[in-house]
Amino acid sequence: MLPIQYNFDLKNANTLGLAAIASHFLLLSKPGQLIELSQSPELKALSRLVLGGGSNLVLPEQINALVIGVALKGRRLLREDDEAWYVAAAGGENWHEFVAWTLAQGWAGLENLSLIPGTVGAAPVQNIGAYGVEVKDCLYELTAYSLADGHTQVFSAAKCQFAYRDSCFKQAEAGKWLIGEVVFKLSKSANIKTNYGDIEQELAALAQPSSASAVAQAVINVRQRKLPDPAVIGNAGSFFKNPIVPSGLREQVLAVHPELISYPAGPDHYKLAAGWLIERSGWKGRQLGPVGMYQQQALVLVNHGGATQSDVAKLTAAVQADVKEKFGVELEAEPVWW
Repeated sequence: MLPIQYNFDLKNANTLGLAAIASHFLLLSKPGQLIELSQSPELKALSRLVLGGGSNLVLPEQINALVIGVALKGRRLLREDDEAWYVAAAGGENWHEFVAWTLAQGWAGLENLSLIPGTVGAAPVQNIGAYGVEVKDCLYELTAYSLADGHTQVFSAAKCQFAYRDSCFKQAEAGKWLIGEVVFKLSKSANIKTNYGDIEQELAALAQPSSASAVAQAVINVRQRKLPDPAVIGNAGSFFKNPIVPSGLREQVLAVHPELISYPAGPDHYKLAAGWLIERSGWKGRQLGPVGMYQQQALVLVNHGGATQSDVAKLTAAVQADVKEKFGVELEAEPVWW
């Protein structure tokens, strides 16, 4: 018998802290439970939604579906060769704890992604990234389970179709798979990346030689200083993607705002700092109803208490409209909306 829970409260299962009730909920601890689901007359007609750490979701108040919480655990070294270690982790593993574990083994490569909330299985969906590194840089392959019948399929990194904060699991394959295990290829000649954001300054303050562990600590320090703790105030981390714009639009903005923060992003395109655009549009620390943009980091949307998906939608639209009016730049929200 599957341990289905009814009218399950998800308020504490999403880091924004939005009030949300799932009509059906299953905490998945074994992949075989997906096969059982496909054989259940009561449950097979329900749509299915996968919940990892809940750190990148904007939930509605009522979810008439089967929400599957991923509790698959395990991490191990699969093999190694002259070039790399191949390390596997189950989809329900905590992402930051997994990164810390790899570094404790002496395997570098994921240190810039320290302290990102969420699970290992959710990381490829979003192609999470920070401080010049993305998951796609180290991901070798993953195994996913069909939500329809539980059969498995292996996705190579190429098959995942990674892009900036994007993958096939948010596009053509959205809603079809639960990621059960991810294999990372961690190079034995890893190139430590310190030239992004405040990492070099933080390393200097730590007065430590540049190493993967030192970079991880620097990233942790910077993130803790800039980003609010979801246990204290509800948030989903960086709420808007850094927009990638043609060089012509960047030049137009630069002509009026020479202090614009931007980075090259391919031929004739630049990535603009969304936080800078939001702050210059007057939204840093500003509130609309029970939600607002964080006073210490304008890129973070926070729930001051009692917010719903509708409140988040209103603030999102207001920020987007003001940035568009002031800079001519379209902002896109980063989290997934159910």
